[in-house]
This record gives sequence, structure tokens and C-alpha cells, in this order.
Amino acid sequence: MSKARLVITALFVDHQSPAEVAARYGVHRAWVYKLKARFEAEGEAAFEPHSRRPKNSPTALAPNVVDLIVEVRKELTDAGLDAGPETIGWHLEHHHGQRVSRSTISRHLTRSGLVTPEPKKRPKSSYIRFAASMPNETWQSDCTHYRLTHPDGRPGADVEIISWLDDCTRYALHLSAHTRVTTAIVVKTFRETLARHGIPASTLTDNGMVYTVKLAGRGRQGGKNSFEADLGRRHIVQKNSRPGHPTTCGKAERFQQTLKKWLRAQPVQPTTTTELQALIDLFVEEYNHRRPHRSLPHRATPATLYDSMPKALPGPTTDPETHDRIRHDRVDKAGSVTLRHNSRLHHIGVGRTYAGTCVILLVQDIDIRVVNAATGELLRELVLDPTRDHQPTRAPKGPTPQVPK
Repeated sequence: MSKARLVITALFVDHQSPAEVAARYGVHRAWVYKLKARFEAEGEAAFEPHSRRPKNSPTALAPNVVDLIVEVRKELTDAGLDAGPETIGWHLEHHHGQRVSRSTISRHLTRSGLVTPEPKKRPKSSYIRFAASMPNETWQSDCTHYRLTHPDGRPGADVEIISWLDDCTRYALHLSAHTRVTTAIVVKTFRETLARHGIPASTLTDNGMVYTVKLAGRGRQGGKNSFEADLGRRHIVQKNSRPGHPTTCGKAERFQQTLKKWLRAQPVQPTTTTELQALIDLFVEEYNHRRPHRSLPHRATPATLYDSMPKALPGPTTDPETHDRIRHDRVDKAGSVTLRHNSRLHHIGVGRTYAGTCVILLVQDIDIRVVNAATGELLRELVLDPTRDHQPTRAPKGPTPQVPK
């Protein structure tokens, strides 16, 4: 018999007082009174376990916000875009003025049955991540397949899409659809991308024959195809993943997954390569300029970072006597960020208007540029004075003077 039943028996059968029962069974008198009141109100149900959930939760999300999370999830999914908690949180903050944490969004998605549990999935913390530190430091390229559709809805011809992606900013440099991707097409698309975005310091691809022939069959090793020869003439370092290790080119693989998910979600499927290319151009515009990227600082768009950061060049790009670096920071309440130079910490004024803003500091020796990490806006450009701790903005003090009428 449970102690609760013993207490109730002593109270209502033996007619003992709550004080006597509490002393007899070594329990608190308040618990005895509480159990007595519950038994009088509920009867035998008083012995069943009760929920410990509080009667009210002042910090719980409002029902309309929960409905908004589900609505945004559905809109993103129907559009073929990423609909994870991070992306939903970005849209809630920027488009609906609601700031909700990632864990809260994830919890409500699970409660709504919109998340499929994958307990055996490899945790993200187990991956060894790498990324180039500057745009044009490494370009990734890969090819993927997509099937066209006949006007009557039957599956059509299988075509290939080649992509060139900046490793640092995930900027989609070039995407084009072809009947089949050959080495000549790789060279052609590469040169078109060079003409628009400059020369990269290196490329990273898999070991497909359109990119390299170093793993060709016996008796064919040691030569170079036209793409490898073009890279050599331009002093561009060629990197290739190890066979059987596709995660080395994971950024290109993930980009292709995002592309094909978006293409399949389109209500009208392409019937020709020309129609497919038109859809690809729409996707590139959405991906580069409007879609928040989860892997970039502060969910910035790829175009924001690619356009605001300095570009790498092939070969030795910097003078060994200079010190170039990129630093991420947040403007403090006083409107400044800190930077260490020659073992001394300097405070760079940006303005209290930007307090809490995430910024990127582009530093070359004492030449400094402060850029808004989310929008790419140049907030301040200065030459550091090593003799001063604080680098003021030189803005006039006090309110803006009124011009007399």
C-alpha cells in the first residue's frame, strides 16, 4: 500500500488528526492537508500521478506566433526553399518583427508533427569543417543531373547542370544547363566566370574526367586535359577531393541539393534546356540576393559578403611586410569595436546608432574598413592612429543643429 493510501486510511478510517498522521508516517503536515483536500474532491483519482505543469506560462509564445511559425514553414516548403528553424527565425525577425529562438521554433515544429526524427543521423559536430577566408580564394565546381518533363507530364530527357560556387561566401558564380557537360564546356563556363568575377587563387572539384585526368586508366596517367592546362597557364592551384570522400566538396553538393529542391517545387516543370536555364537564372537571383544563408555570419546573403570583402588573387597576393586580416565583431553600447595592433588594444568609434550591429573589420596594417555584416554597408573607413587608444568618429557632438528658416 502506498503512503498516500496509508495517510488517507488513518484520516478517514482511524479518524486521526492530520498532525498525528504526519508524526506517525514522518511526512509534512502541509502535504497531509493537501492530500486530504484532494481525496475529498477527487476520490480515488487523488492517488493517480498529477501533472506538474504550471497553471500558466507567462513566457510561452502567443498562439498567433505559433501559427505564424507553421505558416512560414509551409510557405518556405512550398517554394522549395530551406525551412529549418534558423531560416524560419530569420524570416520571423525580418519580415514579421518577431524574435524567436531556434530551440523554441524547433520545439513547436516537433509538436506540430512537421519534423521527422532521425536519431541515427550523424551529428553535425562530428564533421571537420573548413572554408576559405576570402572570396575568390577557392572556387568549387560540380555537375548534377536534372530530368526534363514532356508537355503531357511524362519524364523527358536527362540534362546536366554545371555550377561554380565561391567557397568563402557561397556565392553562386555561374550555373548553366547542358545536354552533357564536357571538358570543353567546363573550360568555357570557367572563362565566362573569370570575365565576370576575376581570377581565383584555387579551384576545388571531384575527380571527374571533365576536371582532371590524373586518375585515368592505366597508360593514360600523367597528362592534362584542357581545363588543367588552362589552370596551369593562369597559375591557379587545382585541388581535387580524394576518391570516395564527397564531403570534401560538400558545399557544392549541398548547393545542388538546394537547387534541385527549388526546381522540383516549381508548378511548371521545364520541357527544354532553355526553359530550365530560365528557372536556374531565377534561382540564382533568389539564392545570391534574397535568401538568408544559414552557414554565413548573421544569416547574410552570399552577395552581401562577396561584394563587401576583398578578393584573393593567384600566387603571392600580399606583400610579406603587410599584415592582412578579417575580424568579426559586434558594436558595443558605446558605439565602438576593439582591435589589437602591436599588442595594444584600440577602440574604434562607429556610432551609438549602430550599437548591437554585427560587423566585419577588414584590416590591412593600419588601413581599416568597418562593414555591416548583414547588409554589406560600409560604416566607417579610417587609418588607425597607433598613439591613441580611442579612434573617434569626428562626428559633431550633441543634436543636429537646426537650420533657421
